[in-house]
Amino acid sequence: MPLFVRFLQTLNPTKQNARLRSPWPFSLLTQTASISSLKVAWRKDRLLDSAIERDKRCRVCARVVREVLNEPGHAIPLRYLEKRRERLGLPVKVKTFLSRYPNLFDLYPDRIKPKTEPVPFLRPSPRLRSFLALEASLRARHEPLVLAKLCKLLMMSRDKVIPAEKLLNVKRDFGFPNDLLTSLVPKYPHLLRLVGSPGEGKSFLELVSWNEEYAKSVIEQRADEEARLTGIRMRPNFTVRLPPGFYLKREMREWVRDWLELPYVSPYADASGLHPASPEMEKRMVGMLHEVLSLSLLKRVAVPVLGKFCEEYRFSNAFANTFTRHSGIFYVSLKGGIKTAMLREAYDQGELVDRDPLLEIRDKFVLMMEEGYNEYMQRLRTKREAMQKDLELMAKSNSELSEDESSERL
Repeated sequence: MPLFVRFLQTLNPTKQNARLRSPWPFSLLTQTASISSLKVAWRKDRLLDSAIERDKRCRVCARVVREVLNEPGHAIPLRYLEKRRERLGLPVKVKTFLSRYPNLFDLYPDRIKPKTEPVPFLRPSPRLRSFLALEASLRARHEPLVLAKLCKLLMMSRDKVIPAEKLLNVKRDFGFPNDLLTSLVPKYPHLLRLVGSPGEGKSFLELVSWNEEYAKSVIEQRADEEARLTGIRMRPNFTVRLPPGFYLKREMREWVRDWLELPYVSPYADASGLHPASPEMEKRMVGMLHEVLSLSLLKRVAVPVLGKFCEEYRFSNAFANTFTRHSGIFYVSLKGGIKTAMLREAYDQGELVDRDPLLEIRDKFVLMMEEGYNEYMQRLRTKREAMQKDLELMAKSNSELSEDESSERL
């Protein structure tokens, strides 16, 4: 039985054996204006929040590494980096950070200006340089995946054009390389074209030709795979997973049940004929948000970041309410003081299970971090053990001295 049908039965438990309604329910067609007025209370999901919290150290380390690599010669005075701590979100002093991750950077003396006293500089360590070489190799291997993501983002846009600056702002969300516009785009002139000059006013990335291989959403691919395995053609639809203890009011349950029965609207299909307030447009918007999140590395993107693409993807001004309205498909985390939209189906017990191949790069970086942190902890343990031995020797020495003094008195 399809997953969405089982979900419909849970929405109406007293009629589990009833036949599904027509795919064009009268209630939806006559009450389209009420979509935006449907309210669902936000409910905290600690497991999904913990997934964001776990990535905190990795994000901070990556920011510090990028800051150093962006400097001329990949070197920076220690005190300059210290002044940028607040902007980098570094909660400890730079020296403390370097001691906790000793394999990331090397410290060495150098002059900021001629005829000045040498000051501490830091530069990438051999271990970090080795990782950067491995990263370049992995990016080359996964370049077809990056190309597909880029084309898909353009194919979903209204005019098949997106400002280059917006794509650069989300490069880390989708795993795009830093030199996306100068290295990747020129390799594929039959698919992509850069209009204008980056850094000199407005520039846009334009889709040159439509590739049918990219024009299938994750949901459509999943339906095709189920059909291949079962021999039964499945209708594409969303996977709905309401969190434990989550309750929908009757009006909302009925609306969701009817809405799920509507035909799936592909985010790659032409939506110019859909009414902005229609349930079909709602279906398309959910499909669009689902596909964009599916293309992201961690199956989550900050809501303000998604909001910057309202014009290109025809999102309404109130698009953020879609995430809470469809709480069985999405979750909005408030961790870190920013709203982050997450795909529920991509996580199991707070662990990311739908893993992007490009996450291999991140995994290697985390491994390098852990090696350095374990080295730091081992040094601390060795130091504590040495101090403990010194204290024991001192105590023994004092005890012997006291015994000698007592003997002399006798």
